[in-house]
Amino acid sequence: MAKGLRGFLWTMLLLFCAIQELGSWAMHTAVEGPGLGEPGDPALLAGGRVKRGWVWNQFFVVEEYTGTEPLYVGKIHSDSDEGDGSIKYTISGEGAGTIFLIDEITGDIHATERLDREQKTFYTLRAQARDRQTDQLLEPESEFIIKVQDINDSEPRFLEGPYIGSVAELSPIGTSVMQVMASDADDPTYGSSARVVYSVLEGEQHFTVDSKTGVIRTAVADLDRETQDRYEVVIRATDMAGQLGGLSGSTTVTIVVTDVNDNPPRFPQKMYQFSIVETAPVGTAIGRVKAEDSDVGENTDMTYQVKDEEGVEMFKVTTDSNTQEAVITVQKPLDYESKKVHTVVVEALNKFVDPRFVDLGTFRDQTIVRVSVLDVDEPPEFRPPSNLMEVQEDAHVGSVVGVVTALDPDTANHPVRYAIDRSTDAERIFDIDAKTGAIVTGKVLDRETAGWHNITVLAMEADNHSQVSRASLRIRILDVNDNPPELATPYEAAVCEDAKPGQLIQTISVVDRDEPQSGHRFYFTLAPEATNNHHFSLLDIQDNTAAVHTQRVGFNRQEQDVYLLPILVVDSGPPALSSTGTLTIRVCGCDSSGAIQSCNSTAYVVSATLSPGALIALLVCVLILVVLVLLILTLKRHHKSHLTSEDDEDMRDNVIKYNDEGGGEQDTEAYDMSALRSLYDFSEIKAGDGGGGPGEGGPGRNPASELHALPQWVQSPDLDFSVFRDYICRKVEQADEDLSVPPYDSFQTYAFEGSDSPVPSLSSINTWSSGSEQDFSYLGGWGPRFRQLAALYAGRRGEEDSEES
Repeated sequence: MAKGLRGFLWTMLLLFCAIQELGSWAMHTAVEGPGLGEPGDPALLAGGRVKRGWVWNQFFVVEEYTGTEPLYVGKIHSDSDEGDGSIKYTISGEGAGTIFLIDEITGDIHATERLDREQKTFYTLRAQARDRQTDQLLEPESEFIIKVQDINDSEPRFLEGPYIGSVAELSPIGTSVMQVMASDADDPTYGSSARVVYSVLEGEQHFTVDSKTGVIRTAVADLDRETQDRYEVVIRATDMAGQLGGLSGSTTVTIVVTDVNDNPPRFPQKMYQFSIVETAPVGTAIGRVKAEDSDVGENTDMTYQVKDEEGVEMFKVTTDSNTQEAVITVQKPLDYESKKVHTVVVEALNKFVDPRFVDLGTFRDQTIVRVSVLDVDEPPEFRPPSNLMEVQEDAHVGSVVGVVTALDPDTANHPVRYAIDRSTDAERIFDIDAKTGAIVTGKVLDRETAGWHNITVLAMEADNHSQVSRASLRIRILDVNDNPPELATPYEAAVCEDAKPGQLIQTISVVDRDEPQSGHRFYFTLAPEATNNHHFSLLDIQDNTAAVHTQRVGFNRQEQDVYLLPILVVDSGPPALSSTGTLTIRVCGCDSSGAIQSCNSTAYVVSATLSPGALIALLVCVLILVVLVLLILTLKRHHKSHLTSEDDEDMRDNVIKYNDEGGGEQDTEAYDMSALRSLYDFSEIKAGDGGGGPGEGGPGRNPASELHALPQWVQSPDLDFSVFRDYICRKVEQADEDLSVPPYDSFQTYAFEGSDSPVPSLSSINTWSSGSEQDFSYLGGWGPRFRQLAALYAGRRGEEDSEES
């Protein structure tokens, strides 16, 4: 059947081409004279003016020709052609000489290759008619088009695949899912080769497709995501408007069914059981339950709540947002002895309910949770839990303040023992009876010292002291009137000598360490020993203060400058206590305005400020005293320096210390040598001294004999320098280790004693001999500089010789 159809199509195409060729013959232009070439051609102009030209229509050639012979396209012909072969026809342009060939004599054009309209739809060529002998144009060159005729050789294609669409479950029939579109490469302007229609090959039970637009719609209303959440639908596109012989293409469309909240939550079990110890603190999680929901996403979000009254009071249910579980926690303390089992009704409901599906039923479910309370050994409990006691501050030691009671909540009901946490009552002011819980005073109480006491009472099982409970107890010390009122301060007042009767001198107030519940009330009166007083009066103002007024005209400081007024103060009790305070009143001189100028008592402050004149006088006095002190110190220092200069004449009472050795006697610039020389220029003074006999330094004795030899250093075998040596070594080590500081301690060596000295060193350090073993007579030949030194040593040598004789 396919071969017959194909033969029929080729027959129709050939017939169409024959009709086209006849039309081209009839449509070419008529020639009224000889053929016309290009304008200006002499051969063409010789025959006269030409009034005609070439007029071409389209040529058609069918695509995909599969014959063995070249396909005839058409014929070009000039009216000047007489059929004698004198005219040569040629073509140029697209495909000329390759795809399209022309017979030079007849003008017939044939296609030698298989054409494809989808690749190129037409070809543009130019035709020429030339004289075969002269190759002159007989007709103007004319352009014509060969159009490739389309056949239905391209099937429709879905270029935008793969297709994925979605539709909500339970959508009504005809709900649009998505649109698919196929394209056909054939010519849409010719025939029905490019007219595409759509149909469903697979999935037509659930979906349909619009044949013209390709819109896919639902075919049923009961799509259920929980039953099937994905469909694969095959859509076919057919050209030729779906007629017989049309080509087709198909594609697979994936349609995802999205979820809606059409399923209520459901508990897998109708009852759950949990257990928890009775000592579990509030907030402890007992367990978790979860209601299942076939939906997905936010449609499974749930909230849980407790429905029964007992459960609401004892337990709390929260929702875990991550797992959508109900977390059951303790809301009130549990007690095994009171109730062993609790029943809780927990309800789950969807958070988001779609109103379109409320007719499907209630979107909530309930379950029963049984909570078993487990018994544990609990510490005693204080009953009632009162934490305030009161006791009078005058209560005797051993008085009962109150009684605390604790009971063992367990079924065994063990006996309870009591104690006080001594860290809260280190002074042991209170004691407690271990068996009865009676709290008694252990020491004398004083509200004024401590008005409140906070202690901790311990209650424990008699046979298990690890089970301990604590209770904070506040004990208030109630006040009794055990402190008399006293004057607020040691009052001192002043009264002018010219005071008038009834003048206010002082307002008095008192203090009382007690705190009666009804408040303080004090009464003032003069003490009995002041009943004969005619100078001052006391007035009780009735507001816990009193006023002292003068009662006579004027006072005289010469007669009496101080008055002591005893005042008796009594409180309201009970019992009423009293005390006597003394008001000191000084008589002072005042100016005309009543301002106090001076009082006899220097210790009494007359005025808070001094006048400018008094301040200047005070400063002048202080300055004079300072000048006198400085003058005395200067005179003493001058006198002392004078005495010191006289004592300096005796070299035995003076020591001049030099820390550096220097450069010898010839180095006269380093030190002032006059101080040394002055010590030896005293021979005349000693010579004039007339005391003693001949043997005791009389006038006839050589003055040099009064001088002693220079001291010589002799090392004593008893001296111990280890202390100094250790100290110096330790300092040297510290200096060597600390490299960041300069060497403050330095050691200097002077090896040069001067130039041109005729004698060796005079140092006595290097000698171990005594002075008697040395002869210093050679010092006399050293010149005048060493005259005094020679005299000293010569005198010392003579004295030693006399002692030996």
